Amino acid sequence: MNKKPMHELVIGIKGAGEMASAVAWRLHMANIQQIFMMETAQPMAVRRMVSFCETIYTGPHTVENITAVHVDDAAGIRAAWKNNHIAVIVDPKWSMRDAMRPDVMIDAILAKTNLGTTRNEAALVIGLGPGFNASHDTHLVIETNRGHELGRIITDGTAAENTGVPGNIAGFTRERVLRAPGSGQFNSSFSIMDQIRHDEIIGDVGGKKVVAAIDGVIRGLIRPGIYVKNGTKLGDIDPRGASQYCHTISDKARAISGSVLEGILRNHNRPDLTNHQADKK
Repeated sequence: MNKKPMHELVIGIKGAGEMASAVAWRLHMANIQQIFMMETAQPMAVRRMVSFCETIYTGPHTVENITAVHVDDAAGIRAAWKNNHIAVIVDPKWSMRDAMRPDVMIDAILAKTNLGTTRNEAALVIGLGPGFNASHDTHLVIETNRGHELGRIITDGTAAENTGVPGNIAGFTRERVLRAPGSGQFNSSFSIMDQIRHDEIIGDVGGKKVVAAIDGVIRGLIRPGIYVKNGTKLGDIDPRGASQYCHTISDKARAISGSVLEGILRNHNRPDLTNHQADKK
């Protein structure tokens, strides 16, 4: 049986946050454009400007010239594709798998654990980061830990365990990240791209102050008004202070998305042994 042309592949992506959106962007740019993304009803992406889940709140959302739209059903997904858009649907139980029958399923939730993804969801199933085993519940795992192994395609075994330490930018790691000091509603009058100073109060969670540990630009911030649990990541500060970085995909996300594209190409471009043997006769 002949394989589908690459541009006809149907891609399902679990999640529509920063890494998931970078994957969708990369595939779309490579002309693999029949993409639907499944999200929760209240996404909590930090880097919202480069996350397609923003379309659930704001309508069409564009990341580096690629636009995603919020849809309600399978017909909406197909309509989005006709308009050259990525489709984002509120579907936390991933029920659209049955309706859309993806050729590739990508778990890009980055929950650090497998929330239920299995190999039988598509001909190729890819998991990003820790929590997946390429020998058991996915076909491929992509390493998401910064460092020498970032972006490695794992065909047997698992990615590195979650270190809990954010990536180093300009010498800062944990200091960059804003976390909830308690549980409650997050409130803030700041916006992404705002410049912030060390010890400046960015907002509060249930009355407890959220304080910046370094100078820089607010590169990411969850939407104010959302209820969060103690320790939840609320935002990140980029000590380089370059506001233009807020609008563009990060180096880490580009590396991971490129590996997903390679994984699909590895799988799809394998010789069809049945046809190859028939040609020899």
